[in-house]
Amino acid sequence: MKAFLITTLLFLAFTSVNAQTTPPPPPIPPDVDQVVKVDSSRYKLRVPSKGRMVDVKVDEPNPQNSIDPNKIYTEFEKAPEFPGGLEKFAIYLQQNFKLPPNSEGIHGKVLLSFVVERNGSLTDVRIASGLSPEIDKEALRVIKKGPKWHPGIWNSKPVRIAYLTHIDVPVNP
Repeated sequence: MKAFLITTLLFLAFTSVNAQTTPPPPPIPPDVDQVVKVDSSRYKLRVPSKGRMVDVKVDEPNPQNSIDPNKIYTEFEKAPEFPGGLEKFAIYLQQNFKLPPNSEGIHGKVLLSFVVERNGSLTDVRIASGLSPEIDKEALRVIKKGPKWHPGIWNSKPVRIAYLTHIDVPVNP
């Protein structure tokens, strides 16, 4: 009967409170016989076995489901992706990367880093490891002029993701 009364009182006390701004009450352990709300995040519980009131703090709603629109994430649920996937990215590079004059015989990889924004655009495009100034410049040009990517996803929302990729030189046709 006590548990029913406590549950009913708690229900009535919290039905008029906005659930989005006030954290939920703590679950009532079976050995508690009284709950007193102190403020929006603190409660006092009477525990008969202890013979006193115990202070309980309820944390604010967990912000893990929210995202920071300015943060650059390195973790994700779904990675950013070139439209059509890696195969289409390779085709795009083959069709658009032009080996600069006097660069014949240079082989290797140009590593590029950039941020895939929430809208799919690429920002902060940089050479992480280059081959030559001319080839690096061409790699930057090709990446910057490309289409928007599909953004990365974190907590089911698009977020800014740091991305690292490479271009093999020469690009095989």
